[in-house]
Amino acid sequence: MKRTFNIAILLVLAISFFSAAPTEFDKHDAKVAVIKFKTEVIDYGKVEQNSSGLRTFNFTNTGDAPLLITKVKTSCGCTVPSYSKAPILPGESGALEIKYNTRRLGAFTKTVTVISNAEGGNKILKIKGNIVASK
Repeated sequence: MKRTFNIAILLVLAISFFSAAPTEFDKHDAKVAVIKFKTEVIDYGKVEQNSSGLRTFNFTNTGDAPLLITKVKTSCGCTVPSYSKAPILPGESGALEIKYNTRRLGAFTKTVTVISNAEGGNKILKIKGNIVASK
């Protein structure tokens, strides 16, 4: 009797588990944010030492859910990001400012990783250029 009762409990749990799983219909009905950058690479070109290293990545939320950027990581401390913590509504645009320290001479290539709720996961952007001595 006890064995039959345990089997019945397991059966009820299994049925409730499978009925709670998302259906194919639920997946297509879900709204998602989509981040679309105007460009994914900014080329500073030749920049004089100690000049402004501020550049902007412009983007649009082309999805149908609010976009929330939770974190922006850079490949070194010489690159500082600035962005809005407020949600970007569908169809609206935003900006991610990057300030590169132009103190060091020579060519550079750095990455900026944008972590958000956007479809496709993290987005990797790139900045590059060449710092030359000021005249």
